[in-house]
Amino acid sequence: MSVREALRSAPVVNDASGLRLLRVGEGWDLVRTTAEIGLLALAHLRVTGAAIGPVLYDSPNGRLYYAIEPGTAESWDDLPVRHLSTNSWLVAPSLELIDDWFGGWYELPDDDTLTDAGALHAALQHPYVSTALEGAGR
Repeated sequence: MSVREALRSAPVVNDASGLRLLRVGEGWDLVRTTAEIGLLALAHLRVTGAAIGPVLYDSPNGRLYYAIEPGTAESWDDLPVRHLSTNSWLVAPSLELIDDWFGGWYELPDDDTLTDAGALHAALQHPYVSTALEGAGR
């Protein structure tokens, strides 16, 4: 099931009609990173023409979430990311809230496309990202 389809049937969060609760690890995993790093990686993925699946921008927390194939990011200890899988949940804006205060979806394909995990890993290791990390003192 695509993330778009899952959003349609996901339960509402605490009576907030615009926010949904998505179960992670059933059809896709997530890679979470800071928005600063994630946006650089997203730009790299777009330029290289890599497959890009759903990408959620969480504005209040300054994070980006990439949907990838399950089990493809389990050993990314060398990167400033967190891998979310089975037994994880994501609060996400529904389709009606795209680009709203929450941040919204930078990418939300109509099909079940997921971000190419290998390409995302490479993008997160790109020199632009390394420079941004050094500049932030991480």
